[in-house]
Order: sequence, then C-alpha cells, then structure tokens
Amino acid sequence: MRENLFFHAKLAEIAKKISLAPESNMRNLVFALIIATACLSSSAVAQKKTIILVRHAEKVDASQDPDLSAEGKARAEKLAKIVKRYKPGAIYSTDFKRTRDTVAPMAAKRKLKVEIYDGKKPSDLVDTIMKSKTKRFLIVGHSNTIPGLANLLGKKEVFKNLDDSEYGAIYIVRLKDGQVRKTEIIPY
Repeated sequence: MRENLFFHAKLAEIAKKISLAPESNMRNLVFALIIATACLSSSAVAQKKTIILVRHAEKVDASQDPDLSAEGKARAEKLAKIVKRYKPGAIYSTDFKRTRDTVAPMAAKRKLKVEIYDGKKPSDLVDTIMKSKTKRFLIVGHSNTIPGLANLLGKKEVFKNLDDSEYGAIYIVRLKDGQVRKTEIIPY
C-alpha cells in the first residue's frame, strides 16, 4: 500500500512538472502515461489472492458425463456453506455436469456465472487468475487436475492425484505478490 502511495505521489510530481514546463509536449505526456501504466500494473501484481480448489462432488456412476449423486448434491450444498466466508468473486469449472453442479449452489448464492476452463490447459487458467483484479476464486476440477493446479500455483510438485473415492478435500491457496504464502487442505 505504501508503495502505491509513493508511486502515485511521484506520478503527481512528474505531472505537475510537465504541466508547468514551457517545453511541455507530446513526448512528456507519453512518458507520464508510461509511468502511470507501470504504477497501475505494479499494484495489480502486489494483490493478495485466495484460490479455493476442490474436486467435483460424488457422481451417480462412472459414465462420461454423469450427474451428481444425492450424496454429491448434499456435498455441493455443504461446499457452498463452507466457502461462503471466502466470498469468491469468480467461479471456474471444467465443462462437465458434475463439476458445474458442484459449484452451482455457491454461484447461485453469490449471483455469479460459472466460467468454463479447459482442464487440459491449467496454465491458461493460472494466467487468467494472476492477471485478474479479482482477489478470491473458487475452482472445481477433477481428481487428476486439482492437485496439479495447486502444484502449478505453488511452482513445485507437492500434491499427488486424488484417489477416485476421495471427494472431501478443499485446497486453499493464498498468494501475495504472486507467491504462495500458505496452502491448507481442509476436509468437508
């Protein structure tokens, strides 16, 4: 925060000099705009972000795109209750019924559209998150994608793929200045 105040004060000082200088011209204006852009982009990088990662809830069967089972629907409601304290500003899901339905209760409570991402391109999702002004995200995926996303965010291989029967873990990844400050796994 102090850095932002410093940059804004410096920018105001430069702008004042430019406006008072008799040789004020387009080159000076362009220079001031470049400094302003640098100030704004540095504040975006300095953001704190909370990324909540979860595997989809239980499914009715092992078919290609199954619905959630009754147990899975109950878990989706429980997820919404647990995650509401984080107030996600964006929700991402792969394009499967089971993943969309897992976050549907939270999306309805927050009045957010569920954004679809390609689970085969996790780097694209991480880039989107890092460039976003949004500070809190809920992301649902699969047993073989959620641990990988946590690893990608943390920039090291720590988490292994989940067992097919494992549904009750929420990964909470906290970033500051683009670096992981804390990762916790909570049961639900």
